Amino acid sequence: AYLPDADSLQPLDITPESSRRARGIDVWAALRSLGREGLANLIERNCRQARRFAEVLKRSGIDILNDVCLNQVVAYVGDSDRTAAMLRAIEADGTFWCGPTTWRGASAIRVSVSSWATTDDDIEVSAQTFTRLHANLTT
Repeated sequence: AYLPDADSLQPLDITPESSRRARGIDVWAALRSLGREGLANLIERNCRQARRFAEVLKRSGIDILNDVCLNQVVAYVGDSDRTAAMLRAIEADGTFWCGPTTWRGASAIRVSVSSWATTDDDIEVSAQTFTRLHANLTT
């Protein structure tokens, strides 16, 4: 009763968007507490950390499929079976978490650096863990 009737198909008819949480509050709270410059610094730090993560992986011979210009790293470790095995090893290790993705039809691993609490040391430890687990998987 609180939604107007419409003659055409509306997004709310095919998605749960009408009941989603108020996402704007998160943005408002971040801007209120950090300010514009603080939020920009946070985003730039996460992007820089993602580039560093990719550099460490590249140096160890792991293919990076994307241009790491934001906070995402897409790493290629082999076919879907090898990717699944690598993800299981990462989860079992517990140092960090990342997930599966597909890049231009190939199975890959997506690392997203997005936490305000992520430190440069966290990136170094996580990237070294990734390379160690990858080396163990290939031997």
